[in-house]
Amino acid sequence: MITLFHGSNVGIGAIDLNRCHPDKDFGQGFYLTDIRKQAEYMALRRTRIMDEGLPTVTAYSFDEECLHDGSLNVKLFEFPCEEWALFVLANRNASVSGFRHDYDVVIGPVADDGVAFQLERYSRNMITLETLVEELTYRNLNSQYFFGTECAISKLQRL
Repeated sequence: MITLFHGSNVGIGAIDLNRCHPDKDFGQGFYLTDIRKQAEYMALRRTRIMDEGLPTVTAYSFDEECLHDGSLNVKLFEFPCEEWALFVLANRNASVSGFRHDYDVVIGPVADDGVAFQLERYSRNMITLETLVEELTYRNLNSQYFFGTECAISKLQRL
């Protein structure tokens, strides 16, 4: 079992995927991290952006065996690579391009503001894909867990 954390400006009762924002790194879904400090930062950031609520971290337990037992369709990005960069770009532009994937769970690096800057440079043809990946390789990126289906959500147990 692993503990995952979600940072928000409100407490989370039942997870409603319809309330999740589209055009995020791994698509429209519920995002968590295994780093409590990262969730606390996201809670503060979300509260500032929304200008309402209180920074709140909600913890969940998750049986990592689900990632390997065939019950979930899982995509794992262990580090920034070309495939990860193109996947993030496709998801961030999904409302325009119509891109959708069929993964229940996606795990990989967070595309923070510095990464977003590099992705923007790539999308404007200012740098090559190779240069993009090279720029991202040496960054210390935190991890994120995307849960994008009801099946995946059912595997989370609120603590």
